[in-house]
Amino acid sequence: MLIAIKRIYEKPSITDGKRVLVDRLWPRGVKKGTANIDLWLKDIAPSNELRQWYNHSPQKWDAFRKRYRKELDSSNKLDQFIDLINKNDVTILFAASDTKHNNAVALVEFIRGRIKAV
Repeated sequence: MLIAIKRIYEKPSITDGKRVLVDRLWPRGVKKGTANIDLWLKDIAPSNELRQWYNHSPQKWDAFRKRYRKELDSSNKLDQFIDLINKNDVTILFAASDTKHNNAVALVEFIRGRIKAV
């Protein structure tokens, strides 16, 4: 089982495994019928309040990660995701243009310690 991170705007690949969108809002310009996702886990995305506060500002990255981890710690929605990762290769999809400072990167950092092996 492997975890990859990819922008939803990139072409799907045969090596993607299960494709999971982890954004709270549906990505602009992507049609639901052609998105090629297996699961949309908007409930494990950052809350609207946190998302709006962060506003994709790299200067707030460390604080964003801490606040997002706190939200994830109190979430009961992670079990489905962890179970999926433990059984499959997974590609986590996100829409942000910044590939280093986004919720998918923070989510993978958080989840690595909670699954059997990645």
